[in-house]
Amino acid sequence: MPGPLHGIRILDLTRFLSGPYTTMLLGDLGADVIKVERPGEGDGTRGTGPFLGDGYSAYFMSVNRSKRSITIDLAHPKGKALLLDMAKQSDVLVENFVPGTMAKLGLDYPVIETHNPNIIYAAISGFGQSGPYAKRPALDIVVQAMGGIMSITGEPGGGPIRVGVSQGDIVSSLYCTIGILTALQERTSSGKGQMLDISMLECQIALLENPFARYFATGEVPQPLGTRHPVDTPFQAFATRDGWVVVAIIGEKTWPLFCSAIDRIDLADDERFTTGWLRTQHYEELNPIISEAMRRKTTSEWLEELIALGIPCGPVNTIEQVAQNPQVVAREAIVEMTHPVLGTVKTTDTPIRLSRTSATLDRTAPELGQHTDETLTELLGLSAQEIEALRAEKVI
Repeated sequence: MPGPLHGIRILDLTRFLSGPYTTMLLGDLGADVIKVERPGEGDGTRGTGPFLGDGYSAYFMSVNRSKRSITIDLAHPKGKALLLDMAKQSDVLVENFVPGTMAKLGLDYPVIETHNPNIIYAAISGFGQSGPYAKRPALDIVVQAMGGIMSITGEPGGGPIRVGVSQGDIVSSLYCTIGILTALQERTSSGKGQMLDISMLECQIALLENPFARYFATGEVPQPLGTRHPVDTPFQAFATRDGWVVVAIIGEKTWPLFCSAIDRIDLADDERFTTGWLRTQHYEELNPIISEAMRRKTTSEWLEELIALGIPCGPVNTIEQVAQNPQVVAREAIVEMTHPVLGTVKTTDTPIRLSRTSATLDRTAPELGQHTDETLTELLGLSAQEIEALRAEKVI
């Protein structure tokens, strides 16, 4: 069955991570994503290790499945003309260049809009299309730092810590995807396209809803708390006899149960610890008691006991353990795809599960320019001779 976005065509002018992840999500959901790359070079991540087989970038493959690849030199007048003709037949154009780059190419939104007033033009950049920082380049670590999340990540008294994934990129991808779907829905009633301006920095700020709420309410600047929650206690990772386990106590009912599990039922009626907020206020007194108790049993023993009591908990898994987790396996969150050269390769599946028109991962990341000829023939009706002439002029 076709995916839910079947019939939607995406012109993908993105590279690296934030843009490609956006268009991959749309491709997974059934959109026809045409990734436009520079002839002979392609997306810069094609050269990023580690590699599978004879030079296939695992990084590139992880964020560019469900797409077709064509090569066009957008700086060449004929290349620009090809792109504009393709834009006329597309629903969405996505780019993540530094603001001003597309204008220099003569392919910014005002130009694209004149050729297709119905198109959704989505632009992801570090700081957005306006403001004093607009023309600055930005990568994930820059927006993590400037957006504040590094200042609250890590152990108390330690230096700033980058979140262990490219969260600055991925969060902007998710917001961009939401924005594109929203604009497509609005277009069904207005019949008009529009521009979507996504700032990676603003996405970071939107993500920090609790730290900003606490700051505005108290005037206190949030600090790193390790794995702790700023409001509820205990709500963190504890060392066990052989590893780590996280425990999250919220509400009135689970605290007495947890006290019983750690053989400290006396704590349940202690006036210092009757609510999560009070326990947080007396954290320095309570934490050593709980930490000592948690070290007496193994992680598996704690999980068995706490799960039986209905207490939210879980092990601190390595990536290997996540891939082998029975829940992950049962839900097929890791899937196998067939690559024409590498054979079977594993990848993470999309977590969007629809009951009737679910997403389907029907193709691995494309070779550079793999679909140039078929796409130009299909969309623009170019003959084989015309395509070869463009190739001879190094337009494609």
